[in-house]
Amino acid sequence: MRSAPGLTPVIGIVNIGVMIVAVVALLVLPLGHDDETAEHKAGPAPEATPPVVPPPPPVTATAESARNVGANELGLVPVLMYHRILSKRLASIDRTPSQLRGELEKLASEGYVPITAAEFVAGAVDIPAGAHPVVLTFDDGHPSHFALGADGTPKKDTAVRIIYDVAGRYPGFRPVATFWINADPFGLRDRARQKAAVGWLVEHGFEVANHTFRHPDLYRLTKKKIAESIVREQRQLKELGAPRSATFALPYGSRPKKRSTAREGKWDGTTYHFDAVFLAGAEPAISPYAKAFDPYNIPRVQSNGKKGECRKWCSQYWLEWLRKHPDRRYTSDGDPAHVSIPRRFRGKIKAKFDGVLITY
Repeated sequence: MRSAPGLTPVIGIVNIGVMIVAVVALLVLPLGHDDETAEHKAGPAPEATPPVVPPPPPVTATAESARNVGANELGLVPVLMYHRILSKRLASIDRTPSQLRGELEKLASEGYVPITAAEFVAGAVDIPAGAHPVVLTFDDGHPSHFALGADGTPKKDTAVRIIYDVAGRYPGFRPVATFWINADPFGLRDRARQKAAVGWLVEHGFEVANHTFRHPDLYRLTKKKIAESIVREQRQLKELGAPRSATFALPYGSRPKKRSTAREGKWDGTTYHFDAVFLAGAEPAISPYAKAFDPYNIPRVQSNGKKGECRKWCSQYWLEWLRKHPDRRYTSDGDPAHVSIPRRFRGKIKAKFDGVLITY
């Protein structure tokens, strides 16, 4: 992981050993209480039909308009990592529905707009001028992430329902996220129900992608076993009607001994290739337009407060840091056809974007 282009090197390099230690430590740390654990009052119940957020109106950015909104499309993007959403946390990495809702409402109130991991990697950041992209990611396909009620809408206190609750209160908050799933998505074992769940999410703009079939530690596996675990999940996703997985999240954030195995390989006659690989920690991600962007080592920020290992590595810390350093975060020019940046970052952008670059 590298520091953001042109920025003061305040963001440390986190190697895989540190990430694994941090994840294990967070699993066993006492829960305690912090600012993020206070119960957050829910807003009014959402409508029966989930809200639809229309795309922003088309604009053509100019140097003047980019300057007016402080556009910096080489800024940092928080890719937030969530696991179980439980009314009573059983591990430090769990979040309660109130905590998730509170964090999403803070993001919405500060002008963040969700995009999927695949959109981020592709540089498809189509959000209003002055807004900031955020990537909401949920690992393991836990039942608390998604389930449909008898009325055909997401059940109360699931991650998807909470995302829609927030979108209902903040119309600019686009209700999308990325779900990296395993063998029994959302706790479902019946293939028809699995297919219905994945189909609903894909139809509503969510990304459903590969997290291996049984969530092994890839560092401990042979190249063949890694490929098998990924291909088995790839085949399942295809059967369930999900598009090709452009992105892949490493179980436990643990990279294989041969790192290229996480992004491409072959097993039993089936090949796989990912456009990006996401880690398990522990800082905001570099813009996909930057020369320093490495699509196969994209860091994520665990959603959590500022206790223990999270004093400087989890979402409360980083979102506060980005709030205090607005010039360091990604701010959109509102024009997906151009990339706007302050002139001082001119040398930090990939050459292929020179033809669409706006500086001020």
